[in-house]
Amino acid sequence: MKVRVAIVDSGVHPDHPHVAGIAGGVSFVSEDSLDRLGHGTAVAGAIREKAPDVELYAVKIFDQRLSTKFEILLRALDWCVSEKMDVVNLSIGTAKPLPEIAPLIVSPMGPIAVRPDPACPRDQYFYCDRIFYASPYPRPIPGVPVERNLQGASFAVANMTGFVARELAAGTPRDSIRSVLIARAANNP
Repeated sequence: MKVRVAIVDSGVHPDHPHVAGIAGGVSFVSEDSLDRLGHGTAVAGAIREKAPDVELYAVKIFDQRLSTKFEILLRALDWCVSEKMDVVNLSIGTAKPLPEIAPLIVSPMGPIAVRPDPACPRDQYFYCDRIFYASPYPRPIPGVPVERNLQGASFAVANMTGFVARELAAGTPRDSIRSVLIARAANNP
């Protein structure tokens, strides 16, 4: 069974070499799910790096800028449920509480909550006080110094989404995923 990962963001450029294709997409703000901002594509590349065999789905809620209405986010999450996504990457912030839905949500506010840690290597993550910490950097762009690359909480969430998707693809049961991730955190003995 393929793991289905929804990237709720600015869309995805499926032909980007770091993305290597998507399984599908939907837009709640424009005619197509193509990324005009680059954010969703970078997020997809970070996830693909950690979990190369998962199916990625572009769920576009941003078009010309990285903001949207909460109602659009809720419609996108409803779509994720109806399309039976396994994991939802929400590399976005919101002050409003998210609904409890069937797919695992990886976001800054949970249920799998992630914060950026620049000291964290990109191939590992840490866990402390119910929060996962991951590298805030996506896959490096050749010739661009890391400090000039994209960075931030969005990419910590994307990197952690990749780890979650990889565990699911390896057969870890959904109801055990959190405990398995905690046990595999780099700072656990």
